[in-house]
Amino acid sequence: MTPAEKVFPAQKVEEFCVDVLTKAGLSPDWSAIVAESLLCAEVRGILSHGVVRLESYIQRVEAGVMKIQSPIATEMDAQAVALLNANNTFGQIAGHKAMSLAIEKAKQYGTGVVAVKNSNHFGVAAYYAMMALQANMVGCVFTNSSPAMAVYGTKTPLIGTNPIAIAIPADDHFPIVLDMSTSVVARGKIRYAALTGHSIPLGWARDIDGKPTANAQVALKGSLEPVGGVKGSALSLIIDIVCGILTNTVLTGGVKNITDVSGPAKTGHFFAALDISRFIDMKLFKSNVDQVIKNIKSLPAVDGGQIFMPGEIEFHLSKKRMEEGIPLEEEVVRSLNAVAARYGVSPLISVI
Repeated sequence: MTPAEKVFPAQKVEEFCVDVLTKAGLSPDWSAIVAESLLCAEVRGILSHGVVRLESYIQRVEAGVMKIQSPIATEMDAQAVALLNANNTFGQIAGHKAMSLAIEKAKQYGTGVVAVKNSNHFGVAAYYAMMALQANMVGCVFTNSSPAMAVYGTKTPLIGTNPIAIAIPADDHFPIVLDMSTSVVARGKIRYAALTGHSIPLGWARDIDGKPTANAQVALKGSLEPVGGVKGSALSLIIDIVCGILTNTVLTGGVKNITDVSGPAKTGHFFAALDISRFIDMKLFKSNVDQVIKNIKSLPAVDGGQIFMPGEIEFHLSKKRMEEGIPLEEEVVRSLNAVAARYGVSPLISVI
């Protein structure tokens, strides 16, 4: 913890978010889903998608470019597939409903695929992928986002950091949970660094002239680096087509930034659940995944370090933060308390 941080009980933080969202006009049930998503990001250490986003969501609602409470409409539902229209409400609500539907379809058909159109930023992708774990299924999630990366070989940002999350159940070990942006880092991490006055490592982003920069403010005006160069650029483009064009929501480059209040975000999502038991006995599958994990962990580690599986560090951190509290930067607390004051909610105060 840095001197600029204070620690808050996880439950208090979640209750605070629910209170603010409810006072802002979101139903208690929906407020709980959004708050749970924010807390999921926070305890897993994905600060860019945690409670720092609360004020941005409320600002979009206040500006009239996002609906606080709008029904999720079903535009198509045919056996194993469906298309939902979020009607410009919270991405978390649309995402939760879509993944729940994908899981139900997978129980019936072996797989379920649900896409969402006309949505908004939905937080951390792993939150939805991990929903499938509770049903002993594999969960897969994509979403597009606002232009943040230049297509490989160009200078102007057009494609988003477009994350992908895949969750795979295990038995005695933690599930394997991949949650990655198609850029070297999520743009939210750079936005978080800019908010808190920190620099960023070289290799994360470029300025408007295409030159590497360590200045977070400059990076936000430039372009993020795709992971793996041309490969990350291509993967981002594919996700954008699946989430934006397949759902008939927006062309590549048309999604609005979370802080852009000039109009609806027009975000698209893609959710899939796969019933493992249709392919292999569930106990055998989990046992085999455990064995693979054991085999990997038995390999010689570089510099004698510990070997972690995808998502394992986040599971350990989640346990720690649920027990010991969540550290929040002063700027983040100030942001949260500012929006709370507008809705008559008691300020978030550290008690640890």
